[in-house]
Amino acid sequence: MERKSLYIVRHAKAELPTFSKDDFHRDLTPRGIHRAEDIAKKLKMHLPTIDEKTLVISSTANRAMQTAKIFCNILGYPVERIVWEPKVYEAHHLFLMKRLNDIPASYVRVLLFGHNPGISDLVGYATDQLINLKTSHIAYLELEEEMDYSLLSANTASLKNIITENS
Repeated sequence: MERKSLYIVRHAKAELPTFSKDDFHRDLTPRGIHRAEDIAKKLKMHLPTIDEKTLVISSTANRAMQTAKIFCNILGYPVERIVWEPKVYEAHHLFLMKRLNDIPASYVRVLLFGHNPGISDLVGYATDQLINLKTSHIAYLELEEEMDYSLLSANTASLKNIITENS
């Protein structure tokens, strides 16, 4: 069995909240788009391949959807295969863990696009390493050998890298 990997991606920099647009509908800033493109290119060099063993899940908040589409376009992952998950928005890390536990064992690589504090807390819970993901940054985790996503829980993954614009 191939070792499973998980890429936890925080959405790119979004416009500031205003009274005229609620948080869910905030869009990426030009700076956020540029940074997401740069980091997606770095991820492309890091990933062994993007194929049918890759799954992308994203929050349906505008900024997360836009970030996921940028990454997928650069990685060569079909945008129409993204699994849009409304409950990832403002999700607690235990909900995110449960969502990951439902992923079939046939997937080797999973990219999850979401929001803080849930995704940073998820990384901390799964790896026992406290982090705070900045916008567009990626926590690259590997599951223990012979594990699939159904067994992912506290301290069962290793934090291999934080992929940033400077890494």
